[in-house]
Amino acid sequence: MPGATASIAIVDDDAPVRKALARLLSASSFETKTYASGEEFLNSLRLHTPGCLIVDLQMPEMTGLQLQHHLARSGIKIPTIVITAHDEVGARERCESAGASAYLLKPLQPAAPIAAINAAMGRL
Repeated sequence: MPGATASIAIVDDDAPVRKALARLLSASSFETKTYASGEEFLNSLRLHTPGCLIVDLQMPEMTGLQLQHHLARSGIKIPTIVITAHDEVGARERCESAGASAYLLKPLQPAAPIAAINAAMGRL
């Protein structure tokens, strides 16, 4: 079981998804912070860098893949899990090439994000 100090950032433009993921992860002893956009998340990095990032692939303004590219260009390394409800051809490969630790399809099975976080953070 993860420790209470494992901080997970959830970036998704869909408020019910953010809330459900935060509840699920909190019940598994993860500290969570939620963000409605990639820009909001990037602004938060001045104060805190999370241990892991869960990001929605399709978001307005900045997609999850664009956020991954921005982090890489900035030299910021955060284990990243991409989630999506719209699995497009080649999307998994593009996200993994950009450094994603996992690529999960919505609706998420409760165990999937927890297993992905543990693997991404080296807690198998």
